[in-house]
Amino acid sequence: MMGRPKQYDRDELLDRAVELFRQHGYNGTSTAELVEELEVNRKSMYAEFGSKQDLFEAALEHYNRKHLTRVLGPLEAPDAGLESVLEAFDSYARASQGWASGRGCLLCNTAVERAVPGQVTRDFVAAYLRRIERAFRNALDNARATGELSETADRGALAKFLTTTLIGVAASIRAEATPGQLHATSNVVASLINTHRASTVR
Repeated sequence: MMGRPKQYDRDELLDRAVELFRQHGYNGTSTAELVEELEVNRKSMYAEFGSKQDLFEAALEHYNRKHLTRVLGPLEAPDAGLESVLEAFDSYARASQGWASGRGCLLCNTAVERAVPGQVTRDFVAAYLRRIERAFRNALDNARATGELSETADRGALAKFLTTTLIGVAASIRAEATPGQLHATSNVVASLINTHRASTVR
């Protein structure tokens, strides 16, 4: 006997879960709130995802694959360069003026919500940090290969600095920092990058 077909779309449920966890964090989101927001009964939610922790981890994976790829994709592209780096910071600064204010980045929020349980969650956070650094390093390596970046620029140190700065920007969006603060950060990053441009392209 075949089971009844699902009356919901998994990706749509995960989109809703992402936004709930993004706004309230893991510990600030109750199972009752998840059931209400996902618009499925508790039995269906547990049948699909298991525990609240399992749902949270599925939401992190979904966010990394879908949402974070939209942000980091240009930095991870084969033709990424210094303009991709600058655009990443500009896009975060612009986001602070809209719906992202007070929400921030789910993975960044999770990184600073120290009480979130589970080794899988910690692994997601570690992978998130590595992914950002690799994305910046990719753009910097490409810029060096095309002669856009100076030979003396320490690409490894720059990638680490840009990673830390971007995470700080994401945390500031969560904290509802003013757009002026974040645009100022973007401008300082641009000034730093310009000091490392090859002299022929300045």
